[in-house]
Amino acid sequence: MYYLGVDLGGTTIKAGICNENGDILYKDSCKTVTSEDGERIINDMAALCLHVMEKCSLGAGDIEYAGIASPGTADSEQGIIVYACTLPFLNFPITKRLSELTGIKRVFVENDANAAAKGEATVGAAKGYANSVMITLGTGVGGGVIINNKVYSGFNFAGTELGHIVIVYGGKECTCGRKGCWEAYSSATALIEQTKEKMLSDNETLMWSLCEQTIEKVGGKTAFTAMKQGDAAAKQVVDQYISYLACGVVNIINIFQPEVLSIGGGVSNEREYLTKPLIEIVKKEQYSRNSPKQTVIKTAQLGNDAGIIGAAMLGR
Repeated sequence: MYYLGVDLGGTTIKAGICNENGDILYKDSCKTVTSEDGERIINDMAALCLHVMEKCSLGAGDIEYAGIASPGTADSEQGIIVYACTLPFLNFPITKRLSELTGIKRVFVENDANAAAKGEATVGAAKGYANSVMITLGTGVGGGVIINNKVYSGFNFAGTELGHIVIVYGGKECTCGRKGCWEAYSSATALIEQTKEKMLSDNETLMWSLCEQTIEKVGGKTAFTAMKQGDAAAKQVVDQYISYLACGVVNIINIFQPEVLSIGGGVSNEREYLTKPLIEIVKKEQYSRNSPKQTVIKTAQLGNDAGIIGAAMLGR
């Protein structure tokens, strides 16, 4: 069987053909033109889908279904993108239009974080488990929840915005307008800001050398790289960051008690340097610490292809 996955982003549209194991047979991308209306985007998306199908010598009848992973609120029952702040969509019937333009009869749509969680649950880090959570540490903190093998998104499809649980009451202002959100402390963006703050208070830290004495060159890897080389200031940054991350993770485990919690996004590339100290804190602080059944915390497996693969798994 062949599945078509579309990862619709604010700057790029990616599409790929996947087999039932989640392997991508061919993928390609095009620019997301947000300066025009939704019809321009759906036409570009359809052209990209037809292109990847052609590259695999497949017609619409060979595709079991197509899935779309989109930012914002996606009504998966009606096949509509209700709203996406980075795209010109408002109650847009995206599944109907993609079906009309490509000839693919079955098309699904889901929020991108939910789709990534579905991908990890189907063919990734949480494969074989019915209940899982995935968090993504990138520009923000995304989250997706799988309960009994199905995406949970609330009655209005806007649920599981995990990055916007508050971990510091009255804390740093978040992009959502609240203060103290987990995203404001545990995103890659937040890690970069925390790194810069430490550097400005410590002229001797190795982090300055790694950034060629230019604070604008600080990235999400800077503190971790310096810590691995024995820099004390960098270790303080990493320890503080992981403590914030753990606070949110414990909250999520206390609420959902998933079998697996997988972590994706750029920061997850630190692997055991991130997960090992995180797990130690979670073990001590979670409500279920005395239970014989414990949530397994692991690094997500699908990487940069999580959007395509997750979208391709939406019908399963």
